[in-house]
Amino acid sequence: MDKKISIAIDGPAGAGKSTIARRLAKELGYYYVDTGAIYRTVAYFLDLWGVSPKDIDGVERYIDELTLNIEYDEEGLQHMIMNGMDVTNDIRTPEISQKASLVAAHAVVREMLLDMQRDLAKEYNVVMDGRDIGTVVLPKATVKIFLTASPEVRAQRRTDELIAKGQKANYKQILEQIKQRDYQDTHREIAPLKMARDSIKLDTSELDIEGVLAAMKKIISDKVAL
Repeated sequence: MDKKISIAIDGPAGAGKSTIARRLAKELGYYYVDTGAIYRTVAYFLDLWGVSPKDIDGVERYIDELTLNIEYDEEGLQHMIMNGMDVTNDIRTPEISQKASLVAAHAVVREMLLDMQRDLAKEYNVVMDGRDIGTVVLPKATVKIFLTASPEVRAQRRTDELIAKGQKANYKQILEQIKQRDYQDTHREIAPLKMARDSIKLDTSELDIEGVLAAMKKIISDKVAL
């Protein structure tokens, strides 16, 4: 079996990882793995049961009731299947995002999902984004990129994204949520957000999507023959 190519994209919330990674995967013909969506699904599941993401006993008690699968449609888009239900759209709220960060801090959750993520990278060429892909999930990834932007830029992007979807969005509230999420992600004991030593940092604050995509392709082509 040919060795598969894995591109790990890490970075803080709202840096555009999902949007860019999805586009990149489609253009390269790779599978896109949105690990944030996986943790959001766990958070959404626990939320439906009324379990606080800070309640480790509750998390451990209910986690065995969760059946999690990833499916891809004809466009290559990832769908999250929770106990047989497609919850892909239901998990995209600021509240679930906040809870996902807390849920991801629990060892029992990370251990449950680690093999799922690694198995995908063994089977397919993947573009995988998250918080600890290059440091924990795929420490031997072919290419590692740390995608970031200022909190203000990330908050504005998230605000625009929600408004475009017809949802209500408050910039100041979202900015505070992003700053809080950054703190949670970088200060948790288990797999905190940090840049891998062999990762290349790419600040997208002054770049549009096409500019980011071009920069990432350059980084990748320096290591992989595209």
